[in-house]
Amino acid sequence: MRLLVANRGEIAVRIIRAARDLGIGTVAVHSKADADALHVRLADTAVAIGPSPASKSYLVADAILAAAEETGADAVHPGYGFLSERASFAAAVAGAGLTFVGPDAATIERMGDKVAAREVARAAGVPTVPGTPGGVADADAAVAAAQEVGYPVMLKAAAGGGGRGIRVVADAEALRTAFGQASTEAEKAFGDGTMYLERFVERARHVEVQVLGDGRDAVHLFERECSLQRRRQKVVEEAVSPGITGATREAMTAAAVALCREVGYTSAGTVEFLVDDETGEFFFIEMNTRIQVEHPTTELVTGIDLVAEQLRVAAGEPLRFTQDGISRRGHAIEFRVCAEDPERDFLPQPGGVGRVTLPSGPWVRCDTWLEPDGTVPPYYDSLLAKVVVWGADRTEALARSRRALDEFSVAGIPTTAGLLRTLAGEPWVADADFHTGTLEHWLAEGKGTS
Repeated sequence: MRLLVANRGEIAVRIIRAARDLGIGTVAVHSKADADALHVRLADTAVAIGPSPASKSYLVADAILAAAEETGADAVHPGYGFLSERASFAAAVAGAGLTFVGPDAATIERMGDKVAAREVARAAGVPTVPGTPGGVADADAAVAAAQEVGYPVMLKAAAGGGGRGIRVVADAEALRTAFGQASTEAEKAFGDGTMYLERFVERARHVEVQVLGDGRDAVHLFERECSLQRRRQKVVEEAVSPGITGATREAMTAAAVALCREVGYTSAGTVEFLVDDETGEFFFIEMNTRIQVEHPTTELVTGIDLVAEQLRVAAGEPLRFTQDGISRRGHAIEFRVCAEDPERDFLPQPGGVGRVTLPSGPWVRCDTWLEPDGTVPPYYDSLLAKVVVWGADRTEALARSRRALDEFSVAGIPTTAGLLRTLAGEPWVADADFHTGTLEHWLAEGKGTS
């Protein structure tokens, strides 16, 4: 296999390293801004695919396929973001006679539509949040549906992701106002303005289950806690969740596997759930048909290289282990360090950097593309690095997190490392006393900034 990595940054570096471990040749693609990037230098071959903006490079499927043809690549790994969950890209890769490292286009399309995914979940016997069975045509239909669901409700984009196209509303008047705004936002972001309604769970945990499938069978690799969020973007993730019972874990992971079997899922994926913090009930919300940013936490507690398993399955190999063969040990936590200024409402901070000090030492992993005297381009996501630590238990993992974040330093631009270090020392974090709204409330109170 000769693998083209259709991505950039830390995930491109991560995939290239996994491929090299398996003896697989690699091809990097890059924009003008990334000509000297780490992933470009690590790959066996690199191809320029366009100008710096992603819309003219990493999001141009034809340019990526042309690079694959030019270099003799026979497989494409999309990473996360960019084209990773576009069914049309997976179909184009397959149509070019190449292997797409991920599920097929039909599965991506089916599970990428939030309404269709809910229908699949119900067919598999997986609990779903009470809401509309399909999209709602307009604001009047939304108001009528909300009377059945009950306020407050969450208005969501059927084709959505990343927190866009979502509004929480408390009454009919607010719903009418929000419908047009959210639908327009979804149309611009995803090319589809279809909206649907769900009951809003006010004190909810966001817990996701890591799955692997080979089209014939599927397994889970336990769950991750993703409740510490800002503007519905994950900030800190843990494996496993400290906020659910063993019985809930068993039921939730079984549900995730049932969903995968229902669709004959292939490759790595994540089944996401909301857990009512008061009742313990859990509800399916969506499935991500790709590798996740937070996958290293699962790798540290299971000892399984998820990207390597993706590559093996894509090559036609069956899963190498049964569910009984997967165990977990200890606790892992990931902190997303971004080039953002917490003192200025998390404004992105592109620009040149000087000295870079990355944390290391026992049981510390730092996934990054950042190098000394480099440049943070203004065209892409602000993620600089993922600081991931393992401990024999959660207390040890948090202590190691504080040490690791103390070591993280980038000269020249503000980052969120200091805020994350403060967060890791908060008593309520140590007690796992949080839900999806807790971090924003803490930030609104001015915590974490000097």
